[in-house]
Amino acid sequence: MTHGSDDEERGDDDAEGPNKSQEKSSKERKHVSFPPDEQIVSGFAEHRDTDRKADSCLTLTEVMAAYQQSCSRHQVQPRAHILQQLQQGVCVGGNVESLDLKGERLDHRSCEALEVVLKSLHFDFINLQAAQLEENGASSLLDMILYYESTTHLDISDNNSMGTSGWRALAHLIKQSVRLSRLDLCNVPLLSDYPAQALAKALLTSRLTVLHLDNARLSGMPLYTLVRALKTNRALQELHLTNNVLNSYQDALQLGDLLRYNATLQTLELSNNALADAGFEELCDGLRWQTSGLKVLLLRNNGITVKGMGHLAKALPVLKVLQALDLSGNVLGNEGMQVIREPLMVNGTVLQLGLAQTNITCEGAVALAEFLAESRHIQRLDLRQNEVKAGGLMALSLAMRINRSLVGLDLDQIPAHEQDEFLKEIQTRLQTEIAERCLANASRFDLTPGNPENTGDKDHQ
Repeated sequence: MTHGSDDEERGDDDAEGPNKSQEKSSKERKHVSFPPDEQIVSGFAEHRDTDRKADSCLTLTEVMAAYQQSCSRHQVQPRAHILQQLQQGVCVGGNVESLDLKGERLDHRSCEALEVVLKSLHFDFINLQAAQLEENGASSLLDMILYYESTTHLDISDNNSMGTSGWRALAHLIKQSVRLSRLDLCNVPLLSDYPAQALAKALLTSRLTVLHLDNARLSGMPLYTLVRALKTNRALQELHLTNNVLNSYQDALQLGDLLRYNATLQTLELSNNALADAGFEELCDGLRWQTSGLKVLLLRNNGITVKGMGHLAKALPVLKVLQALDLSGNVLGNEGMQVIREPLMVNGTVLQLGLAQTNITCEGAVALAEFLAESRHIQRLDLRQNEVKAGGLMALSLAMRINRSLVGLDLDQIPAHEQDEFLKEIQTRLQTEIAERCLANASRFDLTPGNPENTGDKDHQ
């Protein structure tokens, strides 16, 4: 098939290099053909549905045979791993669970040979992680995935040599696909202008609901470019940005702005960055503007201290929608628990609170126990990897005699070290009592799976 260029995408090409070199590259590549944009709008989905119906009658055995013939035409060896997956897979109405191509090292001809598979089957997940895709192969394969709407979840992480054509095809896929809902693009640095701009431009009209950009070196201008697009995006519900060295100044400012203007995003994953207390202040300020959006905020290992808890204390009483907050791996200490104890009592939305490895001892556990005794909403509390000994466990156990909402209190299976054997026995007994009371709370609840809002005690509703 011959690739039909998109006028808008060609405009991006003009900024990349001389026209002659582009024409030469275009002649060397082989791509799926696309109709003009106006025909795409009116007939693209219909055309692909027709293709799917025509090929959905193929069995996996027939698809295997067609793939082997395609490999022969393209003069490449059929991949044994692909044949094995087709042989062992289960096909229901043309749908297959996954196509795992992780680490397969797909060159251009190997990608072209896969067209018959992508045309005949729809996969819930296509894994292209570390497939060592080069520019022409990436462009060809992504064009096919778009044209045949081959998957709802695509992982293209760890591919650092896609080149301009590959990024252009990926942007086109993100912008045009009606089925793709999740994209994993991790460990692919977005340092140069074109990848970041192409991704941001595609997100303006994308139907993606989940986007993973972990370890993509987004700090600075790439994050600014991304946030500028996401401020008006009304589809994306989950954004994962771990390990991006996001800082407490300009990066945090951008993320705060994102929370001010985007009311669609429900999960924001920012763990393993460097936001610190100043960055956390920007996020807390942005959270105040959330009235129908963000429900999950994950901030593990961000250098937040007790000073950051002061910013959280101001935000907690006015938070309207946040349900899960993970602050694990930050040095909050007992003083931090004292700072947020009363604001947590006032807040009525946070259902899950992660405080693992936050330098809490018995004093901090007592403060949290006072909060548990008053709360009618909190469902899960994670206190693992803290030095909570017998005194703290006693306070938590007493609080659980009053609390009717908590169904999970995560503690270390091996209690914090006590010298006295008697205290060790008390620790074990208290942990058992806490676990039993959590189970008793769970039995009172009408906890519909996937609906964390059903938290009311039947005896108190």
